[in-house]
Amino acid sequence: MKTNAAVMWASSGNFEITELELDPPKENEVLVRYEYAGLCHSDEHLRHGDLTIDPPMVGGHEGSGVIEAVGPGVRDLKPGDHFITSWMPYCGKCRFCMMGKSNLCDNGAFLMQGTMLDGTQRLHARGKGMGGVDLLGTFSQWNVIPENAIVKIDDDLPLDTMAILACGVPTGWGSAVYAADTEPGDVVVVYGIGGIGINAVQGARHAGARMIVAIDPLQFKRDTALKLGATHAFESAAEAHEFVWSETRGQGADSAIVTVGLVEPQVVTDAFAIIRKAGTVVVTALANPETRLAIPSLELTLYEKRLVGSLFGSGSPHEDIRKMIKLYQAGHLHLDELITSRYPLEDVNRGYDDLLEGKNIRGILDIAH
Repeated sequence: MKTNAAVMWASSGNFEITELELDPPKENEVLVRYEYAGLCHSDEHLRHGDLTIDPPMVGGHEGSGVIEAVGPGVRDLKPGDHFITSWMPYCGKCRFCMMGKSNLCDNGAFLMQGTMLDGTQRLHARGKGMGGVDLLGTFSQWNVIPENAIVKIDDDLPLDTMAILACGVPTGWGSAVYAADTEPGDVVVVYGIGGIGINAVQGARHAGARMIVAIDPLQFKRDTALKLGATHAFESAAEAHEFVWSETRGQGADSAIVTVGLVEPQVVTDAFAIIRKAGTVVVTALANPETRLAIPSLELTLYEKRLVGSLFGSGSPHEDIRKMIKLYQAGHLHLDELITSRYPLEDVNRGYDDLLEGKNIRGILDIAH
């Protein structure tokens, strides 16, 4: 069958809408019809070459839609089921899955490889085969993806809102709840209020933080943070540092979460300076592969400060997506308010331009309408 998709034909540059040939699903795979796709910042990094890929590759790793057909061996899914994608097609057998860290599953080796789990490809155009980001390629009308990259959901849930649950929301939420291990009464600082940072704010609020300080140069994002759980918001790291140091009487924040668009050494240095003894800096944002961080080693040792990385909020993708759905249904997690702009598939590059210009908290592609 044929499908239109947004393809990265080079290692950087804009997505190009291309008609592709799509093969049927093989064993343990499903054919899906995407209704919506989230414009997560990770795919924006492809346009600028911040993430290394072997082009061509279909973009997108946040999606929702309907299952059209199932391949041999698929037992728990059927045509007509509604779903959210989960970017990690976890195996359930490797060391990390057995540790309850399926976000670090060994299948992660396939995420940017451009093939399915069996090493072959389902998408073809211009005499070339290709894969999709995270084996999902959600910037496409139809695609074939692994069954273990599917989270089945109830039919009455809004598919547009559900699309952003595929990555950005649990990543931010888990960065505060799991990676930072926020406890009631904590002081938490979030650097960068985009699609991940705003959910770090929501996660810190859920965990009972008494003070949540949001830092972003854009007034619109600071205002959104204050509406969704932040207690204070500042334009610069210097302003936030002065405030936190004063309010905590020189003790510092319990944790600082870095969710900026692209990590530069200074933001991590600032975050390390704002935390207390035995405090934690969580680096969730991506960086250029050549980026090297600079932190004072003496403070690391003598103050027992911690610097940790966090992938998907250090949680379990399939389980956390289901948890987020329940929190949303109970009114404890704001999702509808996060979607600030909608675009047709052919405007994917404009959507990312708007993201870079700070016009969006979360943008989504309306693929099927």
